[in-house]
Amino acid sequence: MPKTRCSWCENQFDEYKKYHDNEWGLPNHDDKVHFEFLILEGAQAGLSWSTILKKREGYRTCFADFEVEKVANFSEEKVQELLQNPSIIRNKLKIRSAITNAQRFIEVQKEFGSFDKYVWSFVGGSPTVNQWKEMSEVPPTTPESDALSKDLKKRGFKFVGSTIMYAYMQACGLVNDHIIDCFRYNEV
Repeated sequence: MPKTRCSWCENQFDEYKKYHDNEWGLPNHDDKVHFEFLILEGAQAGLSWSTILKKREGYRTCFADFEVEKVANFSEEKVQELLQNPSIIRNKLKIRSAITNAQRFIEVQKEFGSFDKYVWSFVGGSPTVNQWKEMSEVPPTTPESDALSKDLKKRGFKFVGSTIMYAYMQACGLVNDHIIDCFRYNEV
């Protein structure tokens, strides 16, 4: 019997379904993964997730396998090199924001002990479990994503609007937005 999935991943390429089946909504407590999704979700702004997912390996290569300390120290020469690399989104503002966000990410780690501890505080330390019957019910933002976005902006992060941060929260499992009929709903 075929598995029921969230409609957004149906009729997509295999990596898209694997992402849904193995990652999306799974509670994450690894700072490296938090940093990866912060960069990827920011890169997605104005684009489709499928575009970013297809370039994910390019991002891993170009952004030092998401080693935050290395990205925080990228030089202007590195920025110019990245702007020529077709394996990522060649947007100057998004590339520069990744570097800025790496620097701010380290500051948050120092202040809170980990980025994980900081970000999970916005959902009270455990995932928000919604009960959507259809993807059309899922909101683009929530009061929690608004608060996270506002705080990150105050700290100097870029490309962290509320919609981007809600997608980040979904990806990192701070929110379970799998529809209730999806086989992953109860698994995550």
